[in-house]
Amino acid sequence: MSSLGRRNGRSGASGTWRNWAGNVSVRPAREARPASVEELADAVRSAAADGLRVKTVGTGHSFTSIAATDGLLIRPDLLTGIRRIDRAAMTVTVESGTPLKRLNAVLAREGLSLTNMGDITEQTVAGAISTGTHGTGRDSASIAAQVRELELVTADGRVATCSAQESPEVFAAARIGLGALGVVSAVTFAVEPVFLLTAREEPMGFDRVTAEFEQLHAENEHFEFYWFPHTGNCNTKRNNRSHGPADPPGAVSGWFEDEFLSNGVFQVANSFGRALPAAVPAIARISSRALSARTYTDIPYKVFTSPRRVRFVEMEYAVPREAAVAALRELKAMVDRSPLRVSFPVEVRTAPADDITLSTASGRDTAYLAVHMYRGTPYRAYFTAAERIMTAHGGRPHWGKMHTRDAAYLAEAYPRFGEFTALRDRLDPDRLFANPYLRRVLGD
Repeated sequence: MSSLGRRNGRSGASGTWRNWAGNVSVRPAREARPASVEELADAVRSAAADGLRVKTVGTGHSFTSIAATDGLLIRPDLLTGIRRIDRAAMTVTVESGTPLKRLNAVLAREGLSLTNMGDITEQTVAGAISTGTHGTGRDSASIAAQVRELELVTADGRVATCSAQESPEVFAAARIGLGALGVVSAVTFAVEPVFLLTAREEPMGFDRVTAEFEQLHAENEHFEFYWFPHTGNCNTKRNNRSHGPADPPGAVSGWFEDEFLSNGVFQVANSFGRALPAAVPAIARISSRALSARTYTDIPYKVFTSPRRVRFVEMEYAVPREAAVAALRELKAMVDRSPLRVSFPVEVRTAPADDITLSTASGRDTAYLAVHMYRGTPYRAYFTAAERIMTAHGGRPHWGKMHTRDAAYLAEAYPRFGEFTALRDRLDPDRLFANPYLRRVLGD
């Protein structure tokens, strides 16, 4: 085993845990930091014996309370490392607490890569797949869709594995399991030889990008764009495989675009807009023109992902891809006629249909529309209005991002919802892994 860090596990009293955005905080009865799957199973059995609910937190990048508990909070920061790389099968098996950024770096050194990624790398691998983290792709889907096997600790303290061949009904659900079916202890991903991506970033008008959305989606392996509310301006990004040579952004120009403008200046602009909301439309017009067109070529994780240091809250809905433009136009019309002041861009991405039971792309080609507000800024009116638009188009909320949907709505939105809840009844009949969020979205 090539370890990314091992120390002895420990458990005991805990303090207050907060998520990255600061909108969720809990004070669990106790915490555990297992350093092996055996210690993890012991912690689960001990909590069950003591009548404590169990939840695992990763790096706290979910905006919902999906990982919150007043019972046992498991921190997986010692459960990290690469268990094995199988070059014949082209898979990598990794401990569940490993951050994606460490996995990406190790894979790159080994000449390997995931096929697709989200846009940040801070999450643990288990947290990323359990909430349905995704990037954008015409043909390649979410991080969970790249999973080939899972190891998890079930409510009775057993260590079980599942794959398409072994317990396929568990595998279909547990890849995006919401922490409701067990505690993931290891993940096996499909990998491929490392490749190069050429990114083309370019400003484009709202009317053009919406008129050409299907064409842009069809012509590019990975297409996404950002619309800046209060403007008719978008920034587009097209990522396609390249034969090279590598041509990464220069040290100075890359820092200027990705750190100075996208984080430093954007932080100042949002702070000013929070203090003086009337200035937000003018700030948006300036922000939407700040980033210039650029093209660069690099290995995948350096193209797919970017640093995100400005803190915010977020809601994201998955709609049928054919409804994306209509939903976005309705969102723009709503913002234009309202007194809302929105300083964060709206992000639009896509994914092909997959076969994961509660994936937001389950059974249908999908587009994602994500709305954000700067941390500390009133967001409820904006999110409520956006959610009304998305649900009218059959939207499915991202499991790790803010929404108000419940089990009654979700049972209609997901044709296989009943499969998941029946499996939950079998694997966790006493609801050891329950919390208020899961009671709302899955029922009880």
